[in-house]
Amino acid sequence: MTISNTLASALSGLTAASRAAELVSSNIANATTPGYARRELVVASRIVGTAGQGVQVVGVKRVENLPIIADRRLAQAAAGDTDARTDFYQKIETSIGTPDLAYSLSGRISAFDTALTQAASHPESEARLQAVLNAAKGLATGLNGMGKDVQSARLAADNEIDAQVTQLNDGLSKVVELNVQIRRGWGLGQDTSALLDMRQQVLDRISSIVPLRVSDKGDGSIALYATGGAVLVDGAAAVFGFTKTNTIVPEMTQASGGLSGLTLNGRPISSGGPSSVIRGGSLAAEFAVRDELGTEAQTQLDAVARDLVERFQASGLDATRLPGDAGLFTDAGAAFDTADEVGFAQRLAVNGAVDPAAGGALWRLRDGLGATVEGERGNNALITDMRTALTSLRAPGSGQFIGGARSYSVLAGDFLSQVSSDLVSAQGQTAYSAARLDTFEQIEAQDGVDTDQETEMLLQIEHAYAANAKVLKSVDEMINLLMEL
Repeated sequence: MTISNTLASALSGLTAASRAAELVSSNIANATTPGYARRELVVASRIVGTAGQGVQVVGVKRVENLPIIADRRLAQAAAGDTDARTDFYQKIETSIGTPDLAYSLSGRISAFDTALTQAASHPESEARLQAVLNAAKGLATGLNGMGKDVQSARLAADNEIDAQVTQLNDGLSKVVELNVQIRRGWGLGQDTSALLDMRQQVLDRISSIVPLRVSDKGDGSIALYATGGAVLVDGAAAVFGFTKTNTIVPEMTQASGGLSGLTLNGRPISSGGPSSVIRGGSLAAEFAVRDELGTEAQTQLDAVARDLVERFQASGLDATRLPGDAGLFTDAGAAFDTADEVGFAQRLAVNGAVDPAAGGALWRLRDGLGATVEGERGNNALITDMRTALTSLRAPGSGQFIGGARSYSVLAGDFLSQVSSDLVSAQGQTAYSAARLDTFEQIEAQDGVDTDQETEMLLQIEHAYAANAKVLKSVDEMINLLMEL
C-alpha cells in the first residue's frame, strides 16, 4: 500500500469515526425524546479502481420495529376509545351518587320517605309538613341535576369531537407536507432522519383518534388508511368535517338533525357502529358518548322520574284532585303526559299547590292538593297513602329495567346498579387496553436508545479514532524521514 493510500484510508476512518460519534451523541441526547428513533451509521468499503481505500459513509439508518409500532398505535386507539367511555360512566355514577351519600338519589329518596313517616305521626305539625316539601323538592332537584349532568357530558363530547377533528385534519396535512420534504431529501441522497422523526411524532399524536394503517410508498413517503377502510393520506390529505353546537338538550340527536354528523371530503360518513370508518378510536368513542351512551342514560333517568310522578299521580291517591290534574310531582307544573317523556327528568317539579313560595299551602300535603279549605289537622290518611305510594311495588312504565314490580327506592338502586355495572365493564376494558399499550411500548423501547450501550459504543469509536490518528502520525513521521534523506 502506498503512503497516499494509507493516508486516504486513515482520513476516511477519521471521517467515519467523527460521524459515528456525532450520531451516538445525538442518540444519548434524545434518549427520551418522543418519536426519536436510534440512529446507526451505515458504512461500506471504499474501492478505488480495484483496490480498497478505507471506508465511506453510505448513510444513516433509523432503527425502528415497524410491526411493533403499528401494533402500539392500534393499542393507543383502543386505549383512547375505552378511556372516553370509562370517563362518561364515572361522571354519571358520581352524579347519581352512592347510597351512603346524603345528596345521592338513594339518599334523597330515603330523606323523603323519612319526612313522610314523621309527618304521618304528627300531621298537625307545620314543621314536619315543611320537611316533606323540602325533601320532595330535594328529590326533584336531584333528578333535575342528574339530567343536566347527562347533557353536560354529551356537550363535552361534542366539543371534544370538534377538537379531535381539528387535530386530525391538522395532523394529516402535516403528514402530506413532511412526505414532500422527505421524498425530496430521499431523491437528493440527504439524511431525512429528523423529518422521519417529526412524521412519526405526528402519527403518534393522531393514532389514538382514529386507528391508522401505514403503507410505505418506497420513495420515503407514506400513505395512511383508517383501519375501517377510509383513505386518509395518499398524495393529498383527506378532510374531516364537523360542526359543533353550543348547547345540547335531550331532544337533540344526530338522527333528528339537531346535532352534526361527520363528513369525509364533504361526504357524510357513519360515526358509529361496525360500519364506521373511524371505529376503534377516541373519536368514535366521543360520538358514542354523545349519541348512544348519553341518550341511553337520559332514557333511564326519564323512566325513573316518570315512575315517581306516576306513583303520586295515580287516580286513587288523592280524592280532592280532578281527573287529569297533576299529583305531588309535576311536569314543570302540569300533569305528566307519557307522550312527552324525553327530557322529563329535567322538568320534574313539585306541585305549586303545596308550596307557600309559589302561592300554595303546606296543609294541602295533609288535606289534598285540590282542597280549597284546611281540614282536620290530625288527619294523616293522605300522608300515609303517599308513603305507601312511594314504597309499594310497581313495574316501571318505561326504561330498560330487568325484573318486575319494585319500590321506588329499589328502582333507583337498580338504576345505579346498571350504571355501576357499565362502569366496571368499561374499567376492565380500560385496564386491558392500558396493559396492552404498555406491553407494546416496552417492546418498542427495546429498540430505542440504551444509554449504556451508546456509551460503550462511544468508547469503541474513540479507540477507532485514536487508531486512525496514530496511522496519520506514522505517515507524517515517514514523510518527514523521507524528506531528511
